[in-house]
Amino acid sequence: MTTRLPTYFVSHGGGPWPFMKDQYGATYDVLEQSLADMPRQIGGRPKAVLVISGHWEEREPTLSSGAKPPMIYDYGGFPAHTYQVRYDAPGSPEVAQRAAGLLEAAGFKATLDPQRGFDHGTFSMLYPVFPEADVPVVQLSLQHGFDPLKHIEMGRALAPLRSEGVLIIGSGLSFHNLRQFGEGGRLASHEFDDWLQFTLLTLTPAERTAALLNWGGAPYARMAHPREEHLLPLMVALGAAEDEQGACVYHEDEFFGSLAVSSFRFGQALEP
Repeated sequence: MTTRLPTYFVSHGGGPWPFMKDQYGATYDVLEQSLADMPRQIGGRPKAVLVISGHWEEREPTLSSGAKPPMIYDYGGFPAHTYQVRYDAPGSPEVAQRAAGLLEAAGFKATLDPQRGFDHGTFSMLYPVFPEADVPVVQLSLQHGFDPLKHIEMGRALAPLRSEGVLIIGSGLSFHNLRQFGEGGRLASHEFDDWLQFTLLTLTPAERTAALLNWGGAPYARMAHPREEHLLPLMVALGAAEDEQGACVYHEDEFFGSLAVSSFRFGQALEP
């Protein structure tokens, strides 16, 4: 695959949800359908996937570089079987090294971690996309300090991967305030989602970047994201397609009964 792939920011849902159909019923059906549609949108199977996970933070940008990444069950209170699930996609030391080189060329001190496994921000989200786990996956950490500009610059540095068959996905949540995950989060999630929709879909690229750099001034920003680790993957995905059109590829107004949540694509779909 040599065509330039779009990038994505996805709301990845909660915990190991794809493996809990009996418990959740139809709660995640719309999200699952949106994720399952991704291969059609990108025109097939990519060479590899680079996931920026909201569940991994390091002092410097760090990439999983092992050939056979293990599992990380980074959640608590779920049924016993969810601590045995497997997503045995291979890693890609080659893609990890290439991404590290691009980051270093942009002034970052990128690090390779051959021991890092897949956290649920990666394996739960990817299971509906590539259920056979047959596409190599590399994870990229967030950088301590949570500087929006640094994460946009990370995306800019990684943009060449899009023309090399690597699908870049920022995996987080458009609303991530677990204490308000219900009716208490209705207003904040809807107001912040409205801001995201306007910012990502209607502003010029320069205006869009400026708005994201100042995301804390958005309506209910700190109620939507008391800690922004689930928003920053958006910055990387946007930075890798900074001058390209945005599209909303998933949206619900009543997620868990009351919350507005969304996912976005940057760049044109390549559907056949």
